[in-house]
Amino acid sequence: MIKYALFARLEARPGKETEVQQFLEAGLAMAREEKTTPIWFALRLTPTTFGVFDAFEDEAGRQAHLSGPIAQALMAKAPELFVKPPAIEPVEVLGLKNDAPAS
Repeated sequence: MIKYALFARLEARPGKETEVQQFLEAGLAMAREEKTTPIWFALRLTPTTFGVFDAFEDEAGRQAHLSGPIAQALMAKAPELFVKPPAIEPVEVLGLKNDAPAS
């Protein structure tokens, strides 16, 4: 069961909203390459606030993601794109429903 997850909240610098959106959209390709990351969402919460939610089958997958290419790219771009460093929180999935067709 998928119960290990991360939620990252990202506040764009003024005028960088489009760049943040493009950066997160590009992250999808990297997420598809991570075998231990079966669930990955890039989110826009407000006009300037973004988020990433991803979930894993075990703690090892979550830790691999935290040290993987997406996390490295996020931290490398953080000073340029975000008002403050991303707030990345480990969270627990209490329930999951996914009937989306595979793409």
